[in-house]
Amino acid sequence: MLKIRAFTSAVLAFGLAAGSAHAQDLASFEKRTTVKVLPNGLTLLVCERPEAPVFSFYTLVDAGSADDPQGASGLAHMFEHMAFKGTEHIGTTNYAAEKLALAKVEQAQVVFDAEYRKRVGKDPAKLAQLKKAFDDAQDAAQKYVVPNQFSEIAEQNGAVGINASTGEDSTQYFWSMPSNRLELWAYMESDRIAHPVEREFYKERDVVQEERRMRIDSNPIGSMVEQFLATAYTAHPYGRSGVGWESELSQVNATEAEAFHK
Repeated sequence: MLKIRAFTSAVLAFGLAAGSAHAQDLASFEKRTTVKVLPNGLTLLVCERPEAPVFSFYTLVDAGSADDPQGASGLAHMFEHMAFKGTEHIGTTNYAAEKLALAKVEQAQVVFDAEYRKRVGKDPAKLAQLKKAFDDAQDAAQKYVVPNQFSEIAEQNGAVGINASTGEDSTQYFWSMPSNRLELWAYMESDRIAHPVEREFYKERDVVQEERRMRIDSNPIGSMVEQFLATAYTAHPYGRSGVGWESELSQVNATEAEAFHK
């Protein structure tokens, strides 16, 4: 008991000293931190550290896999990927023409999907014809795409550590950049969050399906965790697959993704 008391006293003494140092550090941190809420609800937290001519950002979007629509698991994760595809101004040679082409892609996808989902009376020849029309529409839209332009612009201006992640309750985007490129970052980040374009959606859906195969289907631990959560949360969206159930992920379309974003 005496040893415990002595140890406790030492810990308390250390804690008081550490608490004092922590309080000073917290006060310094608070002086360097600015919080501003914009009219649209966006909250900005800025901590100034002038020691190095760089800035790092962390954009947290208050929507994650738990917000996926019922029957369309994986949409939040898909949007994380699509945010790197550019905007109406980045990633296209002619957005007006591309927008029309993307609308034709969705029209072809709806018709193909309706035939594909038929349980009775599915016509293999018609299905193949509709699949070709869908593929042709995607090829036509692809002609306007400038691949990877969003990331290339960022990297050409000194961006490093470009990445993103999707959790149950939020989606995060982050990288670091020279401080004299802050205005460029603000333009790019706000544009892709507010005005994303669902270009190359089905191509990227294939990428996400391959990611699922690597992380879940061929990974015993990943598969175990997914099944464990599905069992533990039988009535809560946390039981939903973050990357998406294959049966749902393979069927989601760009129209659903756009509605989810809105």
